[in-house]
Amino acid sequence: MKKLIVLSLFITPVFVHAQFDGVVGTEGCKAIHCKDVRIRAWATNCFVERGYQDIADPDKGWVDYGTESFAIGEVKDSIATDVISLGDGGVAILGFDVPIKNGDGYDFVVFENSLNDIFLELAFVEVSTDGLHYVRFPSTSNTPTNQQVGSFGSIDAKHINNLAGKYRVGWGTPFDLQELTNAVDIDINTIHYVKIVDIVGSIDSLYARCDSKGNVINDPYPTAFNSGGFDLAGVGVLNQSSIVDYYDELVCKIFPNPCIEGITIESEAICLILYNAMGQIIKKVEPKQTSTYIDMQTLTDGIYVLCLETNKKRKFIKIIKKS
Repeated sequence: MKKLIVLSLFITPVFVHAQFDGVVGTEGCKAIHCKDVRIRAWATNCFVERGYQDIADPDKGWVDYGTESFAIGEVKDSIATDVISLGDGGVAILGFDVPIKNGDGYDFVVFENSLNDIFLELAFVEVSTDGLHYVRFPSTSNTPTNQQVGSFGSIDAKHINNLAGKYRVGWGTPFDLQELTNAVDIDINTIHYVKIVDIVGSIDSLYARCDSKGNVINDPYPTAFNSGGFDLAGVGVLNQSSIVDYYDELVCKIFPNPCIEGITIESEAICLILYNAMGQIIKKVEPKQTSTYIDMQTLTDGIYVLCLETNKKRKFIKIIKKS
């Protein structure tokens, strides 16, 4: 019997997960520092839809730490407080004056505010050309799921790939648009928007989020406080397009933008559709003349997308509503 047991140790298959780059300072680490000279620009606007402090206990309320302005512009190296917390499943959409393009190496980098190398709050990353259609980067989480990572538990960075929040404060997770070459509905050389989606972290099937391979992603949960979830510090651009407007065939004039009460559109469009940052239709207008006014007074502040259509052309314009 002892011989059989010993033999079984040698023939039992062993499954070893792929290991990815580790923490800042280790060989092969891909993190990019916020002061890296390769960063050419930063996000210029941000819209956030907050998540719950604890998705399993909505009565605790929503997270409320930080403001969208903290995610705009340059990330400060050691300031961990200049962030906006997303909460469980919360979403942030960031826009750029000049679109991101697929260039040599990594194209943009996402920053979180982890105070060390092991307390990692993670998020999915998606990109869009028109603000309506988003494509998510493929990701991997090999963190064991036999036990829930606790509220202040730890994660091994070598188990994580293509998820924002992998590195400590001041160091960002880079993304390469080349990975999305075969994606439909986006132009990887004209990316106007980056979406950050908080990963709840729970291994409970009711709330679990999965990577591209269907693996449940285990990260600190619950984080039931007002600054819970992914803490977005900013997004830096490494490769920029020289094209400011993706659809430049349709001539139009829109003012004011940003707006407080509404916008006036002067164009030959036969249909105007206003979408919110989640891609939902807010208003649809069929102009009777070349000048059309859209009232936005009742809309919340944030990023909107206006689609102008003729029989043969379409144009998408980013609209910013503020108080």
